[in-house]
Amino acid sequence: MGLIGLVQDLYTLHKDNQTFLHTRFGLGEDALKPYKETLDRWLWPHVLRNQDISVAKAKQAISSYRKAVGEPAGLAELMVSFCENAAGFSDNVGYQDESYFDALINMFEQALKVTCQLPAADRDALIARLDRVRTISHNFGYGVGDEMDDLLAKYDRT
Repeated sequence: MGLIGLVQDLYTLHKDNQTFLHTRFGLGEDALKPYKETLDRWLWPHVLRNQDISVAKAKQAISSYRKAVGEPAGLAELMVSFCENAAGFSDNVGYQDESYFDALINMFEQALKVTCQLPAADRDALIARLDRVRTISHNFGYGVGDEMDDLLAKYDRT
């Protein structure tokens, strides 16, 4: 009973523990949903409510998923979602922050690395989404779109 009680206590202690256990054991309908919600919250905050941005908390969601399951297709999906959120927010509200853009470029490359290892059926749609991120990123300046051009050419050899 000791181990079961410990797991039960951990489960009730914090929502992150619940998310981890649900993901690890395949419980629930969409294992990626809580991670995507975290990405949405920290990369596309509600500016009228003065919510702040946290790239670190968004990256932590991906890291938590990796620890829970680490399934490559799910990991790629989260990384692409990270890029879509970061680029969409910057484009939508005109957010200009060099460290935010650095994080976006870094995640774009990581997403390409993971995505290019997937079977073509999974890979093609994710590459198309990253290509849309690349296109949007040409609006930002700072060479963001140009760097993404280079990365896409380097990794996408389909």
